[in-house]
Amino acid sequence: MGNAKSSAVSKEILEDLKLSTKFTETEITQWYESFQKSCPTGRITPKEFEVIYSRFFPESNAQTYAQHVFRSFDTNDDGTLDFKEYIIALHLTSTGKTTRKLEWAFSLFDVDKNGYITKSEVTEICSAIFKLIPKDKQAELPNDENTPEKRANKLWTFFEKEENERVAEGEFIKGVMDNEDALRLIQYDPANK
Repeated sequence: MGNAKSSAVSKEILEDLKLSTKFTETEITQWYESFQKSCPTGRITPKEFEVIYSRFFPESNAQTYAQHVFRSFDTNDDGTLDFKEYIIALHLTSTGKTTRKLEWAFSLFDVDKNGYITKSEVTEICSAIFKLIPKDKQAELPNDENTPEKRANKLWTFFEKEENERVAEGEFIKGVMDNEDALRLIQYDPANK
């Protein structure tokens, strides 16, 4: 059942995605067909991704954040996203478990991909997130969060680290899971302010 449709996406990728996401074979096949129409080369470039991503934040500058998101999902570092990387990105950012989302968030903040996060990396990503927030919403932010630097400082305190120390993935996940404010600071949801 569905074999004729699913032959477009390789069985190996289909089975892998079914195991690593909550998506059904039908959903994966439909997304594959749509992906192929939008990206006939089978790959999304950083610029194409920025265009797609900016549609989610029409009142903001999403370019910098989109670049970081793209980097975090380009798992093989080839400068493009293939279908598998794209679906895993979709899964993690929409329906994934909290721990998996936080693992992804860690990779987003780990700009240099060395397995640790520094205060400067937190500041860099907080600056990119801040650009997603429309100007009128920025004015409504609490005083200790109304600049990228203040947001980074506030987030860094949840990890209980000195300025020059670094945070490992487990510490990052625990620090965010233990504090709702930290969870809010590592993202921007236009639907929730």
